[in-house]
Amino acid sequence: MADPATTAPPVPPPGLAILARRILALAAPTTLGAAVQSACQLIEPWLAARQGTAALAGWAVVLPFALLMSQMSTGAMGGGIVSAIARALGAGRRDEASALVLHALLIALGFASLFVAILAGFPHTLIGWIGGAEAASAAAGYCAWLFGLGAVPTWLANTLASVLRGGGRHALATRVLLLAWLCYPPLAWGLMEPAGLGLPGAAIAFGLCMWAATLGMAIAVFGGGAGFTPHLRVPLQAHLFKRILSVGLVACGMATIANLTTILVTARLAAYGQSAVAAYGISARLEFLMVPLAFGVGSALTALVGRAVGGGDWPTARRIAWVGAGMAFAVTVGVGLLVGLFPTATARVFSEDPAVVAIARQALAIMGPALPGFGVGMALYFAAMGAGRMRGPFFGALARIVTAVGGGWLLGDVLGLGLMGQFVAVALGITVFGICAAIAVRPTVWSRH
Repeated sequence: MADPATTAPPVPPPGLAILARRILALAAPTTLGAAVQSACQLIEPWLAARQGTAALAGWAVVLPFALLMSQMSTGAMGGGIVSAIARALGAGRRDEASALVLHALLIALGFASLFVAILAGFPHTLIGWIGGAEAASAAAGYCAWLFGLGAVPTWLANTLASVLRGGGRHALATRVLLLAWLCYPPLAWGLMEPAGLGLPGAAIAFGLCMWAATLGMAIAVFGGGAGFTPHLRVPLQAHLFKRILSVGLVACGMATIANLTTILVTARLAAYGQSAVAAYGISARLEFLMVPLAFGVGSALTALVGRAVGGGDWPTARRIAWVGAGMAFAVTVGVGLLVGLFPTATARVFSEDPAVVAIARQALAIMGPALPGFGVGMALYFAAMGAGRMRGPFFGALARIVTAVGGGWLLGDVLGLGLMGQFVAVALGITVFGICAAIAVRPTVWSRH
């Protein structure tokens, strides 16, 4: 007689409502924290603009490097950590999850040292190459302090937060980071203006807040907050580094490409003057505002998809990804439409310079409607990390840089559309990325093979 266990039909994936509740339970605190973080970070261009157009332009040149560090440590390598721990816990390997923490911290220190060596060591050269001598003079000190003081704690805090998220403790990770980010705006203002430190004051404030976040995260993680107590006295194992890096390195490559896109576009816009560079800095900040907002949903997707894949349930993993993508669209569509419909009011929040406002208005009107698609693409990118299926989003990142930079040259220079052509190319690049990420989530790719 046949074994009933072998003849029983497969269990269907959970319904959409059930999956939506699971995602919301993890995404709500992270989305709230990401929204607060984004709001706190939006004070940076406002404070920089108060220092003058050159300072705002210098800040805009440093922005892609700061975003790269944040995205690598939080969503890229951080996503690799969440994925590795979630899959280990989904398969019932708690000792492996515990051992992964040491490997994750060593990876974080290695990457942080690169940011310190390059960006704190040679800030004037890098900023001058991208934004010109005036921007370099205004922002070299800011860059040196931002990465010299802030790179190590940023990597450590976000790595430990990823450990908590891998254990499904998204709310705990958010609470710790939230306290640090709420302290940032008043501290940045105090050091920049009353203390008279200018742009470097914002960088010092950021570093101090990240060190406080690192301490809070360490207490939470090593107190068993992730559902297990990590042990640092474990032998280093190559396969555990590989478990994190196989996802994290690809994701870091994508983050690098995304920010390289911004850097190259900024370099092209330098030919139009400091006002164009400053204006694009405003639109780029709002573009990357979608990243932390999508990360609220995406971090939940990485953990839930990782657990489903760890248990061999690929149909549920795919359904989780699509439900999460719809939720990310709902979160980001409001911001995108608001920016697209009211570009002048948005630009005036950050600058009173008429030339900067005029260019930023043009950029925001074109790029705003594309932001929800970018949010969907980012959500599916985080889901792909949980599945360990990164090829589609990676090709999407490559297509984006080719479209934004190559298309900007074609539309702006060859066809003579100028700044408008460059902004259209950036919006098309965002759209292409979202399409590629969506196409990749299909049964022939997301399956056991």
